[in-house]
Amino acid sequence: MISDAFRVFLTEAPDHAKAWGEALQNLSEVSKLDERTRALAYLSVLAALNRTSGVPFHVKSLKQLGVSREEVISAILVGLPAAGHVVTQALPCALEAYDGA
Repeated sequence: MISDAFRVFLTEAPDHAKAWGEALQNLSEVSKLDERTRALAYLSVLAALNRTSGVPFHVKSLKQLGVSREEVISAILVGLPAAGHVVTQALPCALEAYDGA
């Protein structure tokens, strides 16, 4: 489950998409965070930036890593003090994705 915009990016700009994927892989490899923590932090950033189109994909990945529904909620809301109410916009699509996965 990816957004239409990302799907177009992958199909219409495959060289750029490949370079983007390689950069993401390189960043993951140098991170000192484990995969689970990194994925939860990424969800927090998506929520803080109101990038809800990517939330369902990442929530399904988190569920596969064994992350609980409550942890997903907490990851989204951790940015509430700094980012404000905007983070709550990610809750509906996150929970729908978690419950449907």
